Amino acid sequence: MYAVVETGGKQFKVSEGDKFRVPRIKDVEINDIISLERVLMVEDGDNFEVGKPLVEGAKVTCKVLIEARTPKLIVFKYKRRKDYRKKIGSRTYYTKLQVEKIEKAWLRLLLEKRKKEKSISWKFQDIV
Repeated sequence: MYAVVETGGKQFKVSEGDKFRVPRIKDVEINDIISLERVLMVEDGDNFEVGKPLVEGAKVTCKVLIEARTPKLIVFKYKRRKDYRKKIGSRTYYTKLQVEKIEKAWLRLLLEKRKKEKSISWKFQDIV
């Protein structure tokens, strides 16, 4: 089973147990559980769902492993015979995630429907 998710303006193909780096996600701590709800596609064996643009009700649950910076990328600008040289270093922040669970839309919607049915009957008994 795999899914294609979008975060930070980029798309990632992930499976359960995969570790991947995404652009920095603010306000998260190490070992936090987050859910990525911008799921573009879910595949499970022979069945797959493609969103228009998103798969309704699907989500990917991830655990935050680390927040760090990439190795320095050197940008060197140079113009010949003009005595122009400029050296700049760039390090971007990233968050490393591990996929815990991929939930498909129909299963999640079914569970929510059952919860609503249980809560309605419980409220009805409480009133009577």
